[in-house]
Amino acid sequence: MRMCTTRFIFLSFMFAATWVGGAYISGTAEIVYLPSKGLLWVQAPVGFALSLVIGGFFFVNPMRSKNYMTVMDPLQEAYGNMMGSLLFIPPLLGEVFWFAAILASLGATMRVILDIGGSLAITLSACTVILYTLLGGLYSVAYTDVIQLVFITLSLLVCIPFALINSATESIYYTATHKHYQDPWIGKIEKQYLGRWLDDFFYLVLGSIPWQTFFQRVLSTASPSQARFISYLSGLGCFLMAIPSVLIGAVAASTDWNQTSYGLPSPLERGESAMILPFVLHYLCPAYISIAGLGAIAAAAMSSADSALLSAGSMFAHNIYRKILRKKVLGYSIQRL
Repeated sequence: MRMCTTRFIFLSFMFAATWVGGAYISGTAEIVYLPSKGLLWVQAPVGFALSLVIGGFFFVNPMRSKNYMTVMDPLQEAYGNMMGSLLFIPPLLGEVFWFAAILASLGATMRVILDIGGSLAITLSACTVILYTLLGGLYSVAYTDVIQLVFITLSLLVCIPFALINSATESIYYTATHKHYQDPWIGKIEKQYLGRWLDDFFYLVLGSIPWQTFFQRVLSTASPSQARFISYLSGLGCFLMAIPSVLIGAVAASTDWNQTSYGLPSPLERGESAMILPFVLHYLCPAYISIAGLGAIAAAAMSSADSALLSAGSMFAHNIYRKILRKKVLGYSIQRL
């Protein structure tokens, strides 16, 4: 029983890592911090959570019952291999841009931690991710995802109390509804932007389902029932893991940056709101605490980067190389590719 529970926890973390990465936690904090957005515009936690639940409910059984290997297999089965190869281009571009967003988040964090150039940090991080993903495949992705997500959760939870009690920070309960250093961080949805809000929300919910990063986890579980249950559980986990980022964004919106070593103008006025999460950890927490938090952001970025790399590689190897370029190739050659 204990082994079964441990396995479910392990797989839930692995599924949650589909979307919980550096861009996820940094972007959530940034949206809460921005005066023009605020908490009501933080759609990713709910959107991604619902996508995992809907994906588990509607698509696990069809994918598992027909023994598909990738998310492209149903399309190639319906439209043929050549047309399927053209349809491979959009998900490939999606993975490339997602990978780039993750590495950009990591580069910004490393610039704060180590005071090195963003390009150098991105290059080193990309090389690290590529190396251990090539060496370990899905196993390395799964185990590093679990370790990194545990590290993210614990590190950010440790950092938040120090940021909340910093003398430069006003009570987030007060600034949620009252204008202090900037507009309330709860935010508001004006009537003219309601259509855009709904469009973004449904895009996140429905557009996050047909991704190989999700289905490579679905197809690796022991049974369809297990995959469905873990999809539901990881949806909850994906939502809960956004809470630390929301609190950090609220702290940033409640901070008088002139009382910190960062000084004025504020990150918003300098156009550095994208780095608000590492800034809060670096300037509002003790040095020995901020290092753990900044390391958590780096871990989060790595946990999503390896998944994106593996999913793009598996779609190319199975749907393009095996089905079009070399139809008689052996499985061992595909693994080497």
